[in-house]
Amino acid sequence: MVFHHFGSYILLLRKVFKKPEKWKIYLKEIFHEMNEIGIGSLSLVLIISTFIGAVMTLQIAFQLVSDLIPTTVIGQINRDSNILELGPTISGLVLMGKVGSAISSQIGSMRVTEQIDALEIMGINAPGFLILPKIIAGVIMVPVLVIIAIFCAITGGLIGGSLSGAVAPSDYIQGIQEGFNGFTVTVAIVKAIIYGFIITSVPAYKGFYVRGGALEVGQAGTKAVVIGCIAILVCDYIITALML
Repeated sequence: MVFHHFGSYILLLRKVFKKPEKWKIYLKEIFHEMNEIGIGSLSLVLIISTFIGAVMTLQIAFQLVSDLIPTTVIGQINRDSNILELGPTISGLVLMGKVGSAISSQIGSMRVTEQIDALEIMGINAPGFLILPKIIAGVIMVPVLVIIAIFCAITGGLIGGSLSGAVAPSDYIQGIQEGFNGFTVTVAIVKAIIYGFIITSVPAYKGFYVRGGALEVGQAGTKAVVIGCIAILVCDYIITALML
């Protein structure tokens, strides 16, 4: 069953990446999906990443209770952990739950109401028209959201550490600036691009091949989120192992 679904997924992607009939129509859909995925998820990413950064600062300060370790290390650890792992992966999992379920439900509803069949009868490449704009928008907007999430997490760490007294603002800022490796940002962007592809393509596949009625559409959305989250975590390990 695993190989059957993987093969169907690959075959669907072949149809998705066929040359579009009219780029003008596709561009309109791409900008619409960029607004839905990016702007629509911005507030959620801001809130979650800010509090994650604040909590991480408190937990790091709780663990580093030693006079031999300078408090500037708290800023360094919070910065690197958010850039490499928490920013991309937590944002990816959250977006899979929000964006992925919406994509699966939208395409699944079109399938059970025979709208996709109508598109195919009219000679339109339904996979390309419905899924390609979502994938392109996801690959563009998810990295943008991840960069915002990293910035908010580091800022949240500064606010959380200052309010709790766990670390002085000057020490935290000094820790952020010390020993910064720009390659960590490259790793985060690569993860975000892969996650953006998974967040849009996996739910689209589950929704495109759903059969039945409203109950099956809901079940497909649940399966899409579960499978997508597992795929994100697997890719997280693979990318980390290859690039670090």
